[in-house]
Amino acid sequence: MGKDQAIGGIIFAVCVIVGVLYTIGLLYFGAPLGTVDKSAWGTEFWLIAIPVFLAFIAIMAIGAWIGWTMATTPPPKPIEEITSEMEEKKEEKPVEEAAAELEEEKKAERKKKIEK
Repeated sequence: MGKDQAIGGIIFAVCVIVGVLYTIGLLYFGAPLGTVDKSAWGTEFWLIAIPVFLAFIAIMAIGAWIGWTMATTPPPKPIEEITSEMEEKKEEKPVEEAAAELEEEKKAERKKKIEK
């Protein structure tokens, strides 16, 4: 596992844990703004709490998605391997171009024979 994959796993785990704890904290523990009576959660509180909750959970979901993507994406190839592949392709290219030119010359000769 690469360093980026480990960081992605940590980001994913932290976002999921924070989202779950925030949900539990909002809906289960305590009263809003230090009120003693839990029935005091009026409409005004929920008008603010619901949009803030949805926005926060959306941000945590995006963070978790980024972490999951980082954790499951394989690490890139080393630069040395990429450059060696490019050099191999450059070496093979002239041979392929020469073969293509021979084919074009043969086609041109066939057309001349057909026209005669």
